[in-house]
Amino acid sequence: MTPHPARQRRTAKGGAPAHNLPRRGAVRRAQAITTYGVGSLIAVDNESFIVSGLDHAEESWRTDEAPRIHERRLARLLGVSYFRLPPASDDDSKDGMRVRRFPLVHSCPECTELQRHRDFTPPEGQSVCGTCEVDLVPSRFVVACAAGHLDEFPYWHWVHRSTERGATAAGRCGGKLRLRSSGRTSSLRSILVSCTCEQAPEVSMEGSFRRNALKDLGLKCQGTRPWLGTSAPAVECGRPLRTLQRGSSAVWQPVLKSALSIPPWSDGHADPLAEHWDALREYDNREHVGIYLKGVFKGQCPLSLDEVMALLDAEREEDPDGEALPTFDHRYRALRNKEYERLRSGNDESEHSRDEQFICETPLGDQSVLAPLGITGPMLVKKLREVRALKAFTRLADPDSAIESKEMPLSDSTLSWLPAMEVRGEGVFVRLDEERLETWEKATAVAARTERMRTAHQRVLDQRAGDGSQAVPSPVTPRMVLLHTLAHILINEWSLEAGYPAASLRERLYAADDMAGVLIYTATSDSAGSLGGLVAQGEPKILDRTVRSAVRRAEWCSSDPLCMETGVSGAGGANLAACHACVMLPETSCEHNNILLDRALLVGTPEEPHLGFFADMVTG
Repeated sequence: MTPHPARQRRTAKGGAPAHNLPRRGAVRRAQAITTYGVGSLIAVDNESFIVSGLDHAEESWRTDEAPRIHERRLARLLGVSYFRLPPASDDDSKDGMRVRRFPLVHSCPECTELQRHRDFTPPEGQSVCGTCEVDLVPSRFVVACAAGHLDEFPYWHWVHRSTERGATAAGRCGGKLRLRSSGRTSSLRSILVSCTCEQAPEVSMEGSFRRNALKDLGLKCQGTRPWLGTSAPAVECGRPLRTLQRGSSAVWQPVLKSALSIPPWSDGHADPLAEHWDALREYDNREHVGIYLKGVFKGQCPLSLDEVMALLDAEREEDPDGEALPTFDHRYRALRNKEYERLRSGNDESEHSRDEQFICETPLGDQSVLAPLGITGPMLVKKLREVRALKAFTRLADPDSAIESKEMPLSDSTLSWLPAMEVRGEGVFVRLDEERLETWEKATAVAARTERMRTAHQRVLDQRAGDGSQAVPSPVTPRMVLLHTLAHILINEWSLEAGYPAASLRERLYAADDMAGVLIYTATSDSAGSLGGLVAQGEPKILDRTVRSAVRRAEWCSSDPLCMETGVSGAGGANLAACHACVMLPETSCEHNNILLDRALLVGTPEEPHLGFFADMVTG
């Protein structure tokens, strides 16, 4: 990573920038999407930076270190032409992700002064006090709003909150702020801030994290976006501000969208046409498509006209049915529907070329052994490719797969690409028997228990939306919670029995009126679980043993009876019988941030043993 240049730098011959920026640490490519993406804060040694926006990344990211990748289905969903891998951070890298210093307010532990970094007059390239020659400490506190804006903590207002002039005279008292620790405790009460003007008493940071602490001072969000620098002037936002620790996970949460590469797009042959599909869709007949291709490729199109027409037909099949202006949610659902169809049908009969990135086959064993479990149609996904793109980010609240509002974009201008990573691995796909599932869903006890979860989750969505009329409906249904919890116990079981770290596996849920399946696949870009071990777990006899063991293990939790009998649990009360001792997973493995889980829908409760979908297995 390299700090963003403060001024225009001299360019080399040919107009290419001369990259001589100082280097500050390194991150893995996957972290640049999931942990240290645009707008996030990153600590490097004794310094703190914010990852810059992507407005100039097209020029600064070298093509050999940040190559383009393609996944047409996901690109169409997100409205871009292609994706780019974040730049490599090897020792010989020419450039990397740009960062800016943030927060700018620092303190000196020796002289206790609290001011902007440049006011300490540090030597060039260093972060030390120019007087005391000790390392400066970045502000531990920042403020953010639910819309994604980020700003410095208003120390001056906090110190002078008891004076008559209040917030309107910020910076006019003539004094200097100081910050020290009493050392008595590790709480906020021991962090003391004062001003040399002596017009206000020394105050502690206690109470600064109250929800209305800054609102009571008359402060509201000014719309600052420090990751975009001076190219993005602040426009007053007006939302309430919340105080956060600089390293809190609430400061930055990525909004990730992903898609599997499935036929006919999964062989990579269509990649050269990545930037032309939107134009090709404007033509209604074969002749016009042929003319366009001849004009663009000068008669040397990498695909035949028949192949291009087949790809256009496949793309139109993913258009949401009956939607004149489909929403993002409708288009994402259509993408999942097509994946579900392909996972069900597989491609056993096709002749796999070396370029094929999706191979899904029916297991050879007798599938009838799974019938008593209510499981059907297991498929062995021997080869798959997933592309995960960083669409945006949020602050203060975890992004939900069903929510698109209050997302902060990665750049000030519109880009034709997004940063992304690709995962190549394997997986197992299983479905639930539709007839048995429909009978179970209609049970009164099942519907009542699920309604409790749906109500709690809807309350959270309403609070995030601010206006209840604009809130999206909760996706909670009996089959969705059942599939979600089943995926979690299978991942936990395979982590115990098959040697897979739970964090190396990931779920992909297909839950709707016409879908009832789950794909569990290798989720990391390294070699963990990519040698055929996971696919072997999908053979019917092994899968039967795994499911039975996982369900029996889910029958008991070390936190019972509290876990099973609790009325609410999880963030916002969106879980019921679920905790870290039984079904919860590492956050990277779960599509819904470890909410919408209830193992009682699998195994029942002591009062209602037949509530669970697998109740016959438990009682038997």
